Amino acid sequence: MLHEALEKQCRKSRIPVDFARAYWTPPLSPKLAYETERDQIENTVGLKSLISLTDHDTIEAPLLLRTARETAQTPISLEWSVPYAGTIFHLGVHNLPSGQAQAIMDDLAAYTRNPDEARLVELLAMLDAFPDVLVVFNHPLWTQTCVGVHRDDKALERFLTCAVQFLHAFEINATRSTKENNLVRELAEQWERPLVAGGDRHGCEASGALNLTSAETFCEFVSEIRLEQCSHVLLMPQYTEPVSVRTTRTLLDVIRNYPDYPIGSRRWDERIFHPDANGGPDQPISALWKAPPKFVEQILGGIRLLENATVQRAMERVFRRGAVPDVPREIVAEVLPAEAVSSDAVSSEALT
Repeated sequence: MLHEALEKQCRKSRIPVDFARAYWTPPLSPKLAYETERDQIENTVGLKSLISLTDHDTIEAPLLLRTARETAQTPISLEWSVPYAGTIFHLGVHNLPSGQAQAIMDDLAAYTRNPDEARLVELLAMLDAFPDVLVVFNHPLWTQTCVGVHRDDKALERFLTCAVQFLHAFEINATRSTKENNLVRELAEQWERPLVAGGDRHGCEASGALNLTSAETFCEFVSEIRLEQCSHVLLMPQYTEPVSVRTTRTLLDVIRNYPDYPIGSRRWDERIFHPDANGGPDQPISALWKAPPKFVEQILGGIRLLENATVQRAMERVFRRGAVPDVPREIVAEVLPAEAVSSDAVSSEALT
């Protein structure tokens, strides 16, 4: 509804935003996102952290993190958009070999631009041939176009038939509903694949799902999943909140201004991008105006009323009435003296 209202008003005002191709970037920088995940694992859970951060179709964030000593061991990972049979599936590709990461990224990006089913199988086989690479089927029942894909969908069945031998795990996604994650659990059982935790958050909150492991390195964790088919998922307290409440908080994070951030990322309209009409580099929508139009600020001002603590408590009471029970106990691990791995702990949107 918000998208439709903004699109309608922008057309009336002749503001050239291509809503079909526009995208936004999360408010957290790669470093802040890493620290948010690390602090939750080490300070709240009390375990050592291994963190893999992904963006859609880019490895810029992990490459940037690897330039700093304290984050030099960050796996080179991405969320790969895979067009297939009229829909788009997402694969978390974790821990690419550093010497070949950019060449692999270029090959994956080429498929995304020009999909070909035969080429897809070749690329998946290539990734599978690296023993330290982990390929995860992210949110299998949800697509980038926000159209749900049902378990019996022909495209999903066809995709899994050709690709499942190269998929090492299915994702329990901390931003999706319990009902959907239960269906993913059934899907994973059907195709005999383990479940791993994924964050896929777009705001400032740490991931609501983690993996527990006794591995000392990310490569050892990959081996646990691929060879031992062993995975222990821990759901954090924020996962138990109603999806509508969590989604609202994420939206508030996205449209909030951050005056302490570097210039160029402080305002919400500096973090939303649209394609250049003349084919040039993508531009932030802040380039379209000196200040956001009045109608935009009125809409966002109404949404910001949800920041009020009383309003949030009322929303939680309303939405909890119809809440689905928690994920079954068999996929929830106790907090044991092991390391915690936060896989896909950052938004799948571009960070940089």
